[in-house]
Amino acid sequence: MINETIFYDTLRQTLWVACVISAPILATALLAGVTIGLFQALTSIQEMTLTFVPKLIAILLVFWASMSFMTETLVSFFHSRILPLIAGG
Repeated sequence: MINETIFYDTLRQTLWVACVISAPILATALLAGVTIGLFQALTSIQEMTLTFVPKLIAILLVFWASMSFMTETLVSFFHSRILPLIAGG
């Protein structure tokens, strides 16, 4: 059994890793959304696919580019934090 200090510290680190991993994709979605929204406001074009398709493409490109960073972060967290808890350390 683990005590609650270790549990909450692991939970805190897990949430931090989730924030760090999701930051590039969320920042890209925000930037693409603001840019496309500004373009729509300036040109008065109100087409739904104009907001969806470029944002989806930008998110997929950033996901593809940052996939190795995400994998390395998750694997290092798993090896440094989760495996010792499973092994009883």
